Order: sequence, then structure tokens, then C-alpha cells
Amino acid sequence: MRRAWRLTRSRAISTGRALSLAWRSSLQVRVVTTTLAIGLVALALVGSTLTQQMRDGLFTERVDLVLDESARATLQAQETFDASMATSITEVQQQLNDVVRALRSGGSGDREVLLTRAPGQATLVNSAMSNPGLFELVSDDLRRATAEGSGQRWQSVEWVGSGAYGVDQRPAPAVMVGQTVSVPIAGTFELYFLYSLQAEQERLDFLQRTLAIGAAALVVLLGTMTWMVTRQVVRPVRAAAKIAERIADGHLDDRMPVRGVDELATLGRSFNEMAHSLQEQISRMEELSTLQRRFVSDVSHELRTPLTTIRMAGEVLHGARDDFEPSIKRSAELLQTQLDRFEDLLADLLEISRFDAGAAILDAEDRDVREVVGAAADHAFPLAEHRGVWLSVHLPDTRCAADIDPRRVERILRNLLDNAIEHADGSIVDVTLAADATAIAVTVRDHGVGMTQEAAARVFDRFWRADPARARTTGGTGLGLAISLEDAHLHGGWLEAWGKPGAGACFRLTLPRRAGIRLQGSPLPLVPAEEPAPPAPAQYRFLDPAALPELDDELDHQEVR
Repeated sequence: MRRAWRLTRSRAISTGRALSLAWRSSLQVRVVTTTLAIGLVALALVGSTLTQQMRDGLFTERVDLVLDESARATLQAQETFDASMATSITEVQQQLNDVVRALRSGGSGDREVLLTRAPGQATLVNSAMSNPGLFELVSDDLRRATAEGSGQRWQSVEWVGSGAYGVDQRPAPAVMVGQTVSVPIAGTFELYFLYSLQAEQERLDFLQRTLAIGAAALVVLLGTMTWMVTRQVVRPVRAAAKIAERIADGHLDDRMPVRGVDELATLGRSFNEMAHSLQEQISRMEELSTLQRRFVSDVSHELRTPLTTIRMAGEVLHGARDDFEPSIKRSAELLQTQLDRFEDLLADLLEISRFDAGAAILDAEDRDVREVVGAAADHAFPLAEHRGVWLSVHLPDTRCAADIDPRRVERILRNLLDNAIEHADGSIVDVTLAADATAIAVTVRDHGVGMTQEAAARVFDRFWRADPARARTTGGTGLGLAISLEDAHLHGGWLEAWGKPGAGACFRLTLPRRAGIRLQGSPLPLVPAEEPAPPAPAQYRFLDPAALPELDDELDHQEVR
């Protein structure tokens, strides 16, 4: 029983969800449902008003007719009694019975007659009734009002009769009319007429059924018309939505079919003109982008030759700088430094042009990521020592194997470490490696100046800097993080940034352990737990960087500067 109840409840919930989804996702369903709801409410109000008016009209008309007829019958009965020559109780009783039979068969022929003694009268003759069982329909209030007044008194009652108006024994509306008459020798009697309103009730039922059928037909017609009208409006909108989705997917040649000259046709033509304009603009932008990428690639290649010549001349000058005057010696050193930076910039430009052209190739192999992290830390040691930054590396005890391109992953980590050390302001930089069944993750966390959410969202843009006035002490080209992001995407991974002013920043690299795995999460959190930035240590402990890839399994992590 409980299982059946649960199944019924589950089906009800599913049906409710399906209806809710249809309501939210379909404008046509909402318009038709709203129109039908408003139409039903309006029809209910109109039908109720008309039914009330018809009922009141039929009832009032019938009551007026009943009162007139009963008044004439009462007058006729009183005249009969006044003209009576009865001298004995038996003759009076017989006359009462005759009057009741005559009154019942007279008039419209659908009434019952009751003639009973008024309260307080002497028991001389018995009451006369066409149907004695109907006397219980005469209420005490009606008898009291009839006995106290000289005119007609009436009351609505329910009559389960017999004969033409009660064969099915269902209650039928009726009217009981009472008035007093004077009977010779016997005294005052109460004369009651019971009139059935079954005919009026059947007429009212017929009118109500007719109204209901008309209302149902009107609702169906209203729903059909609304559906057809909304369909004419919604179909072009749905077509426009589908075309817009296909255009967004790259099918720029798709257009809406346009028929007629109405407002929807104007909308379709405007939409097609907009799509055509967007196609032209996108085509121009693609051509411009292609030209720009080709220009950057060509310029980078063309600068290689003169750069090589300048590099050779600069090395000659740099090698003989000790024989120069101090100012010329300083110029030779600056020339060598800027040549190194210029060469790095050309290399980054060439790498970016490969990504833009789709020519970047991933040379993946199964490697222990701990070794790559150690190699990147080796590269960062001199800069960390120069900047007074404590470099803390946390590696797991077990092997973290993944299909990666070691050169690209190490380049990502070098860029992240150099960036963290530059902005750590003499504090600690934490490097953490973790892995799960599907992914490996590396976080680089500094406790320096930090950055805003806006800066974190744009930090991977090319040549973007959070503070343009800030000097670039590491000699970066402004393309390192952009290249790192492309390298991460080439692996099918993520490279994300978080920052908070005054609380430092955190960069997280997440890569799948095997090619083809779609990342669903990361083994490490991007946003670190809220904790105060640790103070810079007073003393530093140096470790041999070459020993990092072969860490002892008993150590949880190493702190390195």
C-alpha cells in the first residue's frame, strides 16, 4: 500500500514538474492557459448572473400566478361555504370533502389542497385533505402567520410528491399558500394549497444545460482561436531563436524565411539584415585578425636575422666592457640585458602566433609531475633569493603521473612562480601539488599585495598589467600568463586566478591525468582558507635544488628559498 502511494506521489510530482516546465518554457502555453482561465472566470460570472436572473424570473412569475389562483380558489370556497344549507355535522363534513375535491381538480391541475381546523376551534368536524401525508410540509411559522392574519401567507418548501411531478421520488421545489375560511357550524378553518414548481425547475435545468453547452463550446472556440493566433506569432519567434542559435554556433549563412508584409515579416527582414551585417563584420574581423596574426608572425621571423647580428655585436661589446670607460661599460651591459629581453619577447610572440594559427602541438608523455614542479622551483630559486622570498614547496609522497608535455607545464609553473615572487613583497610563496583519480593540480600562493576580482579576471590578457605604473623587475614580456593559459587549454585543463587586495593571490593549474578526460573538478581549492598572511622568516634554510625531484617519501613537504 505504501509502495503504491509512493509510486502515485512520484508520478504526481513528475507530472507537476513537466507542467511547470511547459509553463516556463512555452509562451504559447502561457498565453493559451491565461486566456482560458480568464475566459472561464468571465463565463462563470456571466453564467451565474444569467442563471440567477432566470431563476428569479421563473420563480416570481410562478409565485404571482399561484397567489392569484389560490386567492380565486379561496374566494370560491368561501362563497360555497357562505351559500351552504348544511344543518348537521355530517352535512358539513361532506361539504368540506366536496370542496377539497373540487379545489384540487380546479385551476392548473398541479396542486394539492389541505383544509384543517384552526387552533382553538371545537372538534366538530374532521380536516379534509386531498393527500393527508402532505400536512407535515405546513410549518409552524406558516400556520401561525395564517391564523393571525386575514390575507394570504406563503412559503417555499421541498415536496417529494407522487403522480406527474414526483414519480422519481426526488425532492422538487413547491410553494405552500395558506388562508383562513369560515365554515358554517364548524367555525374557522385553514385552507392550504400546495403547488409544485417541477415544471419551472425542469425549464431552468434545460436553460442551464443549454448555457453550459454554449459555454463549453465557447471555451473550446476561444482556446482554439488563441492557440492559432499565438502560434502565428510564436512560430516566427521560435524560428528566429533557432536561427540565432545556429548563427551563434557559426552558421552565419542561415536566415529566417520571410512571407508577407505584416509586422512579423518586417521583424524577419530586420533580423536577416542584422544577421547579414553581423556576418560582414565578423568576416572583416576574421580577416583583420588573420592579417594581424600573419603580421606578428612575419615580423617576429623577420626580426630574427637582424637580432642575431645585433646579438653578436652586443656580445663582442659585452665581452670587452672592462676595457671601456665606465659610461660605455654600463651601456654595453644595458645593451646585453635589453637584447635578452628582446629575444624573449620575440620568442613569446612566435609562440602566441603558433597558438593563434592553431599550429601548437602537444608532445605529451607519461611523467611524474613532481619532477616538473621541482624543475620549475630550481629555476625560481635565484629570483626568490634576490627578492628575499621564502619558497615553500609541498609535494605528495606518492608518484603523480599524468600525460603532459613537460616543457609546456614547466613553462606554466615558471611563469606562475616568477609572477608570485615578484608580487610577494618579501613574504612566503607556497607551491602545492595534489592529485586525485582524474586530475592533478598545482597551486602557487603568495601573500603579497594581492589583486582585485577585476584584475583576476583580466590577468591572463595579453600585455595587461594591473598597475601600469609598476616597474617590471623580472623583465617579463607581458605574454607569459597568456601563453600559460593557452598551454593549459592545449592539455585540456584549467588555469585560474584568485586574489584579494592585501591578502595575496593564488593561481591554480588543473590538468587531466589522461588524454580525453573531461575535468569535473580540481583536487585543490582555488580560494584559500581565510588566514592571516604569515610573516617573512628571520632565517632562511637553503636546500640543494637538484634534490627536489628525488624527495624523500617520508617528508610531507619542503620549504625552499
